[in-house]
Amino acid sequence: MSQTTRPATPSFGIMTAPMQVSYEDVLTVWREADAVPEIEHAWLFDHLMPIGGDPNGPILEGWTLLSALAAQTRRLRLGLLVTSNRFRPPAVLAKIATTVDIVSGGRLDFGLGVGSRPHPPEARREYPAYGLPFQDTADAVRSLAEACTLIRRLWTEDKPFDFHGTQHHLTGAFANPKPVQRPHPPILIGGRSAATLRVAAEHADLWNIPGGDLEDVVRRSALLDRYCAEIGRDPAAVTRSVHLPVDYDRPGTTRAAIDEVLGAGFGHIVLGLPAPYPAGVARWVADELVSPHRPR
Repeated sequence: MSQTTRPATPSFGIMTAPMQVSYEDVLTVWREADAVPEIEHAWLFDHLMPIGGDPNGPILEGWTLLSALAAQTRRLRLGLLVTSNRFRPPAVLAKIATTVDIVSGGRLDFGLGVGSRPHPPEARREYPAYGLPFQDTADAVRSLAEACTLIRRLWTEDKPFDFHGTQHHLTGAFANPKPVQRPHPPILIGGRSAATLRVAAEHADLWNIPGGDLEDVVRRSALLDRYCAEIGRDPAAVTRSVHLPVDYDRPGTTRAAIDEVLGAGFGHIVLGLPAPYPAGVARWVADELVSPHRPR
């Protein structure tokens, strides 16, 4: 999609970062959102330690929580915005994601990214705290590209295969069962670096970037257009997605930000809800933020 084309039918979702909140807090919001048709998708993030608020406060693991929420909802598409490819071996992640797609009845959008680079700085401490290696950026991007390839193969191939890349090696790889969605769940790649955008051009069905700097968002979208063209892929095949923070006290500011990104060709809008969540927040989002941008 060209960044100058306003999407005809944008989709709107919410994101609830599972830190400094309880399971019950998140579940309440998701159950409410599941009953609000204007909200089409819901997202968590993927961190192991808080990146805001009390650094020693509570935080829930993303994929485990996503599976629980998948079982407690019926309509919302759902995913992580985005999974850190640094946290889990890609073949194991493919199995985890397949399980969530099955639990949800085929509602998973598979979000994946390089992982913290380390921004925000609070995210860097996750790696030594959990005994996880922190690759340099070049190796991490190569790992992401290989992960996209091998995960897709595990989801679609009917016979065992070997995979020998620079970052990942599999012998006799095979996945059974397959995801509900065929050929596989949509792949959303998040990130803004040029190297990540090249991976998105090849592998993504959706590409997500944090909002806030519209000029940068537009430049990055144009760069993705260019990378798609270089490999012979129609840029319109990659849906443009953006995460926008919500200000409960200033909904007009959020509405203006939505209007800007819609005008820039971003048709998949994820509205980040800060905690604590007000009562009835999903209905409020629909009435105050989504409905003004729907055709009348």
